[in-house]
Amino acid sequence: MCGIVGYTGPREAYPIIIKGLKRLEYRGYDSTGVALHNSGLKVYKKKGKVAELEDAILGKDLHANTGIGHTRWATHGEPCDRNAHPHSSASGRLAMIHNGIIENYGQLKQELVNKGYTFSSDTDTEVLLNFIEEIRNNNSCSLEEAVRVALKRVTGAYVILLLDADDPETIIAARKGSPLVIGVGKGEHFLGSDASPMLEYTKEVVYVNDYELAIVKPDELILKNLGNEKITPYVQKLDLELAAIEKGIYEHFMLKEIHEQPQTIFDCLRGRLDAEAGTITMSGIQQYAEQIMNANRIIMVACGKLARRPRS
Repeated sequence: MCGIVGYTGPREAYPIIIKGLKRLEYRGYDSTGVALHNSGLKVYKKKGKVAELEDAILGKDLHANTGIGHTRWATHGEPCDRNAHPHSSASGRLAMIHNGIIENYGQLKQELVNKGYTFSSDTDTEVLLNFIEEIRNNNSCSLEEAVRVALKRVTGAYVILLLDADDPETIIAARKGSPLVIGVGKGEHFLGSDASPMLEYTKEVVYVNDYELAIVKPDELILKNLGNEKITPYVQKLDLELAAIEKGIYEHFMLKEIHEQPQTIFDCLRGRLDAEAGTITMSGIQQYAEQIMNANRIIMVACGKLARRPRS
């Protein structure tokens, strides 16, 4: 699980991306990086948390109106500068961030090695990026088309965001299995693993579905499927408040979530629990009630942590 952020519009991209990455550090914190469209592509990345990246690039020319950022939880390759995202293609003309795992990256990598490619990281992400570039170069096609062709060969899960050095206002995004939200502003768009990076700028969002590709420009959002058919974006209004997704008085998000459990349980049962009648109505599973009662066994899978309050 990793956190991704993107922005294209009239504002300075870097402050938006860095603030968004800090809100997404619950998704990964072993390395971070940004790619900014500043007279070409500038890529800065660093092992460690977002604050360490900020310190490392202090004083750099960070002006850009389009950019992408990533906070990583390592899967392929140890946490280090060279394995941090964004990754650059062999030509340096493309930069990409990725959340997910490309299961057949080994096969794709060998194909590229046979064609003379070399790699500077241990990641599956760099393999996919160069595979996209190879398709674009061989077919003299658009980046959008190269992404679509490449993803038909990919096995695994992904959200990817790409920048092209020759297209300073466009972010190409695609999703399968990992979450992607696009915030819709006035003459600007925001991208994120969840809505938290964009919540203070817009309450209108589009949730991208599996096997969809987005071409995101400041004043235009085009959604397509992998068959190149256009899809009408479904814009939803968020009712989430910024305070709900920030740490507030708590040192970290896990502590905040532990203290929020009583209210979370109360909210979960609201409208379902009738204390006077002694009933709980679970409409979502009522149609499966007979199958559940007749099941030979029930397996529960979960993750997280439950707090045990000290006894008084």
